Amino acid sequence: MPLGQDVQSQNIRRVLIDGIGVGIAAAAAPYLPVFLTRLGADNFAIGLLTSMPALAGLIFAVPLGQFLARQKNIVPWYSRSRFLVILCYTLTGLVPFFVTNQIVLAILLIWALATIPQTIVNLGFTIVMGEVAGPEGRLYLMSRRWSSLGITTAIVVVFAGLALDRLPFPFNYQIVFIVLSLGGIVSFAFSSRINVPDQKPPSTPQVKKSLRERLQDWSDKLRAEKKFMTVIGSQFVYRFGLAFAVPLFPLYYVRVLNASDEAIGLIATVQGAVLMVAYYVWARVTKRRGVRFALLITTLAVAFYPIILSFTQQIPLVILLSGIAATFAAGIDLVFFDMVVASYPPQEAATFVGMQQETVYLAAFIAPFIATMLATAFGIPFALVVAGLIRLFGVGMFVRFAKE
Repeated sequence: MPLGQDVQSQNIRRVLIDGIGVGIAAAAAPYLPVFLTRLGADNFAIGLLTSMPALAGLIFAVPLGQFLARQKNIVPWYSRSRFLVILCYTLTGLVPFFVTNQIVLAILLIWALATIPQTIVNLGFTIVMGEVAGPEGRLYLMSRRWSSLGITTAIVVVFAGLALDRLPFPFNYQIVFIVLSLGGIVSFAFSSRINVPDQKPPSTPQVKKSLRERLQDWSDKLRAEKKFMTVIGSQFVYRFGLAFAVPLFPLYYVRVLNASDEAIGLIATVQGAVLMVAYYVWARVTKRRGVRFALLITTLAVAFYPIILSFTQQIPLVILLSGIAATFAAGIDLVFFDMVVASYPPQEAATFVGMQQETVYLAAFIAPFIATMLATAFGIPFALVVAGLIRLFGVGMFVRFAKE
């Protein structure tokens, strides 16, 4: 049953305020790998931090997608899982108070446990946001949400960076993580009140099947949805290139540029401030010029970012480049989200989102390990160049996709 106008308006307001809460907590994210690096974590540990959510997703995305498909309402699972993930920043801040040896290991264990609720969040987000906005309002709603989230993060990151540079280590990181995790309370208070229609129960009785039978069922469904297969296949290589660079950026800032926490915070601030405007711009561009136009322009621009960064030594220039990259990255977020939601049958959203997330997790699991291995063997700048080349290969696949 379609949502009424009043309910839809309330939902949009709750989605936006939820985004602000998430944005407060998200200001801690850029500092987590930096914190581990300053604690002495090696390249492998930083790669593991990036890869753990992907490993959990590879294992659990499809089963959890099937589980969510059987739930009458996904919103409680989405909101509670988000709260649990954000709570891990509080636990990270508390670790040095109670652990003197193996602090890095303890923090990695916390984020290993966070991977299960994070998988549910990733699955639930696509489904819930798709229901709130509907086909006509997806780009508009997501541009507003991600813009509000981005500006919130940009503002909070400034103050976080100032605090980190003015308080003693590691107390500075502990305080920042604990305070910023309060955004999880805001997120939970509003996301838990999102009102979407109940899911229809499965059309066929749930019979316990063997792993082989389940794999065959999934294979049959995928073959029947050729558009869905084309979308996730064309995105996989590019996502691999995106994930490849994730652990390299903090390593480059700390070990190559010797950047201060305030400078690293300024990079994140500029990115967030740019995103605030860029999401609106790309929502309009996509509406006027089409998804394919936005897809090719944004992915090509972001592909060159790690390559150019690898030759850059001046912090001001790095900040400028990060802002330019964020301008186009906003378009990628919107286009990828819209392409996926438009490609699967709505009545089986949870199952297909689970399958799509498997490909995302596969890229995000393998790429950081390869990236950190290359960084150790050949240097961080070399690994950044490889990340850009992988993205350019992905752009070539999008060009072919756009012609079909």
